[in-house]
Amino acid sequence: MSTRTTTRSEDIFARAQKLIPGGVSSPVRAFQAVGGSPPVIERGSGAHIWDVDGNKYLDFVCSWGPLILGHCNPKVTDAIVKAAQNGTTFGAPCEAELGLAERVTRLYPFIDQVRFVSSGTEATMSAIRVARGCTGRDYLVKFAGCYHGHADHLLVEAGSGLVTFGQPASAGVPKAFAEKTLVLPLDDIDALEALFAERGSEIAAVIVEPLPANNGLLKQTPEFLAAVRRVTKEHGALLIYDEVINGFRLAPGGAAELYHIDPDLATFGKVIGGGLPVGAFGGKAEYMQQLAPLGPIYQAGTLSGNPLAMAAGIAAVDFLIDNNGWDRLEELGAYFEAQVAPLLEARGWSLVRQGSVFWFSLQQGPAPRSASAIDTQAADRYRPIFHGLLKRGINMAPSAYEVGFVSLAHTEADIDFFTSQLAEVLNSL
Repeated sequence: MSTRTTTRSEDIFARAQKLIPGGVSSPVRAFQAVGGSPPVIERGSGAHIWDVDGNKYLDFVCSWGPLILGHCNPKVTDAIVKAAQNGTTFGAPCEAELGLAERVTRLYPFIDQVRFVSSGTEATMSAIRVARGCTGRDYLVKFAGCYHGHADHLLVEAGSGLVTFGQPASAGVPKAFAEKTLVLPLDDIDALEALFAERGSEIAAVIVEPLPANNGLLKQTPEFLAAVRRVTKEHGALLIYDEVINGFRLAPGGAAELYHIDPDLATFGKVIGGGLPVGAFGGKAEYMQQLAPLGPIYQAGTLSGNPLAMAAGIAAVDFLIDNNGWDRLEELGAYFEAQVAPLLEARGWSLVRQGSVFWFSLQQGPAPRSASAIDTQAADRYRPIFHGLLKRGINMAPSAYEVGFVSLAHTEADIDFFTSQLAEVLNSL
């Protein structure tokens, strides 16, 4: 087991806590769910990152999903540098917007038009506004444990960040906002049908991660996803697929292609930014053309569609296309599962995987398909695994509820190393 030096990271984190709430710009990074102090990252290359103390880690966080090509992919960094030499932002149309829009609409099977924003939260809140504006209805349906960003009306029984800290909702969210969001359990067709039978005429939209990946990896049955599509159509509500994590990662057309279901609207982020801040929402033209300046639904953003993010996104998507990226990601994901799953199964646990996304289900029995089915003691089981791997040079998410990612920069040899280190950690428990 390697010995980590942590002096500079600890010093920087201590100083940061005096000026930045919790010392971090996003809560889970503070390590409160696993204990200890986070490494302060200095650089990344390929499948690895290095902290300010010089420690090297094999990275399976991948910036929580965007780095599908790994760190500092030359095609992406070259595109960013070239774009930056011409200007970082204009607050005006740029040709790269069109280029990325052409790729998104060509690859995602049910999108006619797309608009770019700067984050996944912006994407989901904008898609919900479109749904409400197009239907003239106020109520939104979401599923317990699914996280769709930190907009007020979405922080109701949300995903991993809130579960990590034991909060079912957030302070600062007006009760009146929360009351417009109706929450259903995942994997429960009866509850879905009962709600729509009672209140279907009031519901503007259902928003769902078709592969929920922000509170564990809760793989849904095709029957449940088909029921959500059927019920929304029957009652005139729109179906919004939150593909911020899974869009362009699971398949060229995301989970919608994987499950052969056509949403009315979809939201994106992560992959299409190539590592830069980006989000997008899109859908059928009849809905998207209700946006200003064509229609009455207002949405705007000064840095939306900025040339750096557009250039990075184009480079990332083109790399996936040119290198059969989705096939290779499935190969690596399958190899990861073949090596790692037996180690977990020996303890009665399981590895949940879809494509290049994975999660450790640290409980007995079948892997959960709903938030309520997750064993709350799994977090206690995860802590020593997390720290054991970190000491051995492997970076995993600092929360038992977060998923991991394999990138195109990973190799079978990297996965073999991970497997050997995980075996040592499990044997030491």
